[in-house]
Amino acid sequence: MKFIGAHVSAAGGVDQAVLRAHELDATAFALFTKNQRQWKAADLSDEDIDKFRSTCEQYHFSPNQILPHDSYLINLGHPVAEALEKSRLAFIDELARCQQLGLTLLNFHPGSHLKQIDEDQCLATIAESINIALEKTAGVTAVIENTAGQGSNMGFRFEHLATIINGVEDKTRVGVCIDTCHAFAAGYDLRTEEACEHTFTQFDDIVGFTYLRGMHLNDAKSEFNSRVDRHHSLGEGNIGQTAFAWIMADKRFDNIPLILETVEPEIWPQEIAWLKSLEKN
Repeated sequence: MKFIGAHVSAAGGVDQAVLRAHELDATAFALFTKNQRQWKAADLSDEDIDKFRSTCEQYHFSPNQILPHDSYLINLGHPVAEALEKSRLAFIDELARCQQLGLTLLNFHPGSHLKQIDEDQCLATIAESINIALEKTAGVTAVIENTAGQGSNMGFRFEHLATIINGVEDKTRVGVCIDTCHAFAAGYDLRTEEACEHTFTQFDDIVGFTYLRGMHLNDAKSEFNSRVDRHHSLGEGNIGQTAFAWIMADKRFDNIPLILETVEPEIWPQEIAWLKSLEKN
């Protein structure tokens, strides 16, 4: 079964994200558990936690249907020791918040070398950061998102993801999220069924479907292999409709959150309904 939804707002409380997902007729959702553009946030209260858990139960969202995202400020590969420590503490807090809410996944961008260290050192630093954070938390899997490779961002090659995973000690608590727009912008073609087969064969050979914990389903305003991260509505960008129909028909993408981050939230219900209509029983 496919779990399909969107990254919804948690304005007014984390339980409100659940209600917004339900209103979209979604079977999955993503959220930020705190303001994604601030380092600090108020602790979750017992009331916050109870309301979130009870609302999830009411609308039948289990933890494997929910893909929270961490703060955009965090850089687990930061080349400067003080800034790296700040990011690591913030990441531990993000994992702890998920743990409190009963969630089992945390999606994050791997990190950037900022042109101050080489790629191998950055990847090793990211893996070390994950190890430190996992040791201080329990029950939540760190889900590495592939990137478009914009600027000095790491994670745009499947080999980067595999290298990070290889450096993580507890491999039961690490996974990946593949963003279709990011993959396309990084040079992985998705415009035809044959291209999709080739790209995900590469993914399976290099990373492995066993590590796939979620996906972001986005078309791309950016050009193929441009290393530019610009999302578009499904079927309206340079990827087109074929990739999303192909994903919906392939059972390797069952039972993980498939999350829209497309550019027109007002048409999310239609996009979700279209994706559901493509699923093969």
